[in-house]
Parts: sequence; structure tokens; C-alpha cells
Amino acid sequence: MPVLLILLLLHLYVGFRLVPALPGMVAPGLLALWLLASLVLIPASFFGRRASGPVADRLSWAGMLALGVFSLLGVSTLLRDGVLLVAWALGQVPAVQAGTGAAVRAVAGGATLQAASAWAVLGFTGLGTLAGVVGARRRAPVRRVDIAVDGLPAALHGFTVAQITDVHVGPTVKRAYVQRIVDAVNTLQPDAVAITGDLVDGRVADLRDDVAPLAGLRSRHGSFFVTGNHEYYSGAEEWVAALRGLGLQVLLNQHVVLQHGGARVVMAGVADWSAGHFVPGHRSDAQAAMAGAPADAGLRLLLAHQPRSAAGAAEAGFDVQLSGHTHGGQIWPWGFFVRFQQPFTAGLDRLGRLWVYTSRGTGYWGPPLRLGAPSEITCVRFIQSNREPQ
Repeated sequence: MPVLLILLLLHLYVGFRLVPALPGMVAPGLLALWLLASLVLIPASFFGRRASGPVADRLSWAGMLALGVFSLLGVSTLLRDGVLLVAWALGQVPAVQAGTGAAVRAVAGGATLQAASAWAVLGFTGLGTLAGVVGARRRAPVRRVDIAVDGLPAALHGFTVAQITDVHVGPTVKRAYVQRIVDAVNTLQPDAVAITGDLVDGRVADLRDDVAPLAGLRSRHGSFFVTGNHEYYSGAEEWVAALRGLGLQVLLNQHVVLQHGGARVVMAGVADWSAGHFVPGHRSDAQAAMAGAPADAGLRLLLAHQPRSAAGAAEAGFDVQLSGHTHGGQIWPWGFFVRFQQPFTAGLDRLGRLWVYTSRGTGYWGPPLRLGAPSEITCVRFIQSNREPQ
């Protein structure tokens, strides 16, 4: 109920600020109707996600799209009010002066600015929604990243890992979407594939067919998976068994050793940062993931869904951590707020001697929009620190 109340208040705020500012009757009426529909569709889509089937999926599509549109509309309305406040403070919106003529001009000038800025909000929301849907529904482009690792053996120079993360297979992400990702990864011919969590949003019974293309991933050393927080909302233990059945190696606070060109790679993974709250035996533990690893390994790589696992990864002695979770914010301007919950938002960062790469995600969650935070299939190439990137 508190969430529904907040949603209602936000819709009322947008309505009171924009509807009276628009001229005529058609535009204000259509906006009011859309706000009413949005107020119904958004909560309905969250309730619909608990069900399954085509009707529930369509309801999720409609409600999640409405949520994305309202996000853009609400933020731009707030920015509009900021601009109007500044304009008023600078005298650009004339104050009413003595005399009928001056008063009429002042009111007319203010009304023009109010209407023009309201139309600007609607225009930005419309164009942003169109660009956001295209950005979310396209197949994620490949982003190539070189990471220079101190002391990397020559045999591992050029070792590649294709990372996919945060696909969120569920009501709006289906089998065809997953198949396009698999096809793109296979064209990279990586040495290994890393799936760093939040692969699914739903139960195995509902999504088994949609994730089936993952069995077709091809690489020299295989595909490795670690859980994200959304796996624990969807029955993590059942998903672990299902993904192992597809040929993925699930790493729950453990590692495997890969022999590559005469050198050894420790490929390790931790359960999601929050996993212990759902399955006590899955409590995230980077030390356990490193335990027993060979001291002469040329590369120690940790897969961890959330970037905030980095402190533990650094203490455990890993060289590199690959993460996701943040989506880079997914829809502008929410990327600016990720830093209040995670140490890194997107891209390559360093914590001591540990490199941390945070992917913006290969799919999307909730609203089928991406704006200002493009999706990616990441091709990470490890190079010797004294060699130049290509």
C-alpha cells in the first residue's frame, strides 16, 4: 500500500503540473487518460508477474512499458519545474505589474512558457521512449575490453572471456532474444563464457524452453554461471540444477582450474551478495572460492554478480572480477544513483591491484527501455601489462 500511495502521488504531481499547462482540450484530456491508464497498468503488471501464460506476459509488457514511460515523464516534469523556477528567479517569467495591459502581457508570457515547456516534456518522453525501446529490444552489441594483468604469463596473453549478464529472461525476454545472444557469443570464439547472474525472472517450469538456447554456447573451456539476486527470487536451487542440465558449470563459492597453453587459470565464482538471506548454504564467500587454488596460477578470475563483492575479492587475492547487476542505470538518469548502492556503476575500475569490470547488462529488467546505458555482450581480453592493447 505505501508503494501504491507513492505511485498515486507521483501521477497526481505530473497531472497537476502538465495537464493545466497544455492548450485546448484534446491534449490535456489525452494526457489525463494516459495517466489514469498508467496508474492502473503499472501495479497490475507487478501482480501479473506472479502468474504465467500469454495474458500475464502481455499485461507485463503493457505495465512495464507504462512504468518506463512514466519514469521519463516524471523526471522531465521535475526538471521542467526546475527550469521554470530558475526562469522566474531570473525574471524571464514576468511578474504581474500595475495596469491592465502589463498584467495581460505578463500572464500571456507565462502561459506561453508553461505550454512550450509542457510540450517539450511530452516530446522528450515520446522520443526517449522510442529510442529506449529500440535500445532494449535490439541484440546487445559486442563491447571489447582489454585488461592488462600484472605478471600475466605469455601463454595467457590474449585469453578471452565472453561475458553476458542480467538478461532477465521472463515476461518480455523470450527464447528468440536469448538465441540472438548465443549466436553473437559463438561468433566471438571465446576461450570461456561467463554468465554473471540475473539470467532469469521466473520459475523453471515457465522459462525452461526460453533458456534452452544456452546449451548451444561454444567456447574452448566451457560456460560458467554464478547466481544473481533475481535467481533467488525465482527458486535458485531449482535453477542451479536446470542450468547444470544445459551444460553450464555453476560456481557457488568455488573454482575450477583451466589449463591453457601451458598456463593455468583459476576460474572462480561466488553466489550473489544477498544469497545467504535466501539459502544459508549459498552465503557469498570469496575466500572459499579461492581455497585450494594453485599458487602458480597465471590468472585468478572471479565471477561475482554484484560489484560490491570486490572488497572480498581483493582480500582473497583475485586479479580480476567480472560483475553486472547495475545495468549502468538502464534508463537515464538512474545511473547517477547506482553509486549510492554499489562501488562501481559500469566499465573498468580498480580496487588496489584488483581489476573490476562491471557490465551494463545484456538484457534489461522491468521496463523494456534502455536510454543512456546501452546493453552489451562483453568480450574481455587479458593481456600482459607490458604489451600494448590492439
